[in-house]
Amino acid sequence: MRTHRAFQVKSISGTKNALLQWSKPFEQVVWLDSNGHHDQYSSFEACLAIGEERKCTTFDMVSSYLDTTKDWLFGYFSYDLKNELEDLASENADGLGFPSLYFFQPQKIIILKDDELHFKYLDDYSNEIESDSEQIVASIHSDQSSKPDGPPVKIKMRIHKDAYFDKANRFLEHIHRGDIYEANFCQEFYAENITIDPIMVYQKLNTISEPPFAVFMKLKERYLMCASPERYLKKMGQKVISQPIKGTAPRGKTKTEDLKLKNDLALDEKERAENIMIADLVRNDLSKSAIKGSVQVEELCKVYAYKQVHQMISTIVSMVSMDKNPVELIQETFPMGSMTGAPKISAMQIIENLEETKRGLYSGAVGYFAPNGDFDFNVVIRSILYNEANKYVSFSVGSAITSKSESEKEYQECLLKAKAMRKVLEKG
Repeated sequence: MRTHRAFQVKSISGTKNALLQWSKPFEQVVWLDSNGHHDQYSSFEACLAIGEERKCTTFDMVSSYLDTTKDWLFGYFSYDLKNELEDLASENADGLGFPSLYFFQPQKIIILKDDELHFKYLDDYSNEIESDSEQIVASIHSDQSSKPDGPPVKIKMRIHKDAYFDKANRFLEHIHRGDIYEANFCQEFYAENITIDPIMVYQKLNTISEPPFAVFMKLKERYLMCASPERYLKKMGQKVISQPIKGTAPRGKTKTEDLKLKNDLALDEKERAENIMIADLVRNDLSKSAIKGSVQVEELCKVYAYKQVHQMISTIVSMVSMDKNPVELIQETFPMGSMTGAPKISAMQIIENLEETKRGLYSGAVGYFAPNGDFDFNVVIRSILYNEANKYVSFSVGSAITSKSESEKEYQECLLKAKAMRKVLEKG
């Protein structure tokens, strides 16, 4: 079904930039970049999927496609699919208009791995591999300088500080009453009547953060520029891996200060409590389909350093039967616990009542299904979303509210998480 050819490359960074620039004419693009982060669950350095042969816009369509076609699918699940999975609704404002679910079978897939470009083209397009590879290699050495920046974007806050404090206190009332233990409270930053260069914005955002789960996605007039550090869910054979993040601290200006901030985060009782609650929620989600006794916590509350922040991450794994439907694994665990709260359904109900905007793709997941049913999806955070047709730019950030939360600290954590996106847009 697909023709596979491989070519050696010399410059990883040059090849990545060339692939992104080469993808510009296509209407459907998913670019995944690990930014050099490698661990036991890594699959490749980067991957480009372009051109839509077929599309799937419902869970049933995705499941049927994977059963019958057994080819690649790239796309996303939006946060508001919760309304299909549970008795929930989303009535808040939505300026972006992303469909709730969208996957496409790419005509062309190019994977960068071990200093090689692997071209995996549908057979109908296999005669274009040679010419495409020549164009990409030629552009590595050509002038790829960006056009001058446009004017800085003026960012507005959807929830101002006093209103944030009021809402945070209402979350705390629910916690003290016993309705929930934890909830992820998010707020939107936005700009209207704006025109941006999405690839340039993505590259600047990615350069600032260099996260392991970066994404550039284009679906006609809708764009995602994502610098996510978080994996939602990965399936490798019978093994399922989830790596929720809860706990954030800034990087220090000196090595000594940086180490202190990292150690302080590792020992912070409130941050550890957040992380452990979500790790427990994920354990519960994975146990719905896990082989009995196979759910394990491989790492608990481990702090990792990224360019902008330190993050506390836990890794929870399980084993599933060989015939387990991959779409059911998504349905049983979505949305991810780190973006909802505990108990999950109650938290999502309260979140919907207190947040001002529909989350849409933010808090969702972008990634791929492989022909063998394996998959890998990130968490859509630290991301800029753009609807080119209505000139609307948006990014959202959040923090976990627990019984030990202080409104001022949660507000400052949101501003810290917003820093990279704001810098990219406001500085032009």
